[in-house]
Amino acid sequence: MRELVETIARALVDDPTQVRTTEEMEDDATVIKLTVAKEDMGRIIGKEGRTAKAIRTLLNAVSTKDNKKAVLKIVE
Repeated sequence: MRELVETIARALVDDPTQVRTTEEMEDDATVIKLTVAKEDMGRIIGKEGRTAKAIRTLLNAVSTKDNKKAVLKIVE
């Protein structure tokens, strides 16, 4: 799941070398933290959060398929 988020983020940003993801367990969910360059934050979030919502939807679909729960946090 972490690789999916990282691949999508690298495709969206201008500086893919600054994309970092970490995966942590919190309670019963996997938390994926995404960090990008400050200049690329708008590309990841998108207008009215649509891009971030789309990434979260894909992540949710993959995690549901594996009978798990995953949450995406975009870190500034």
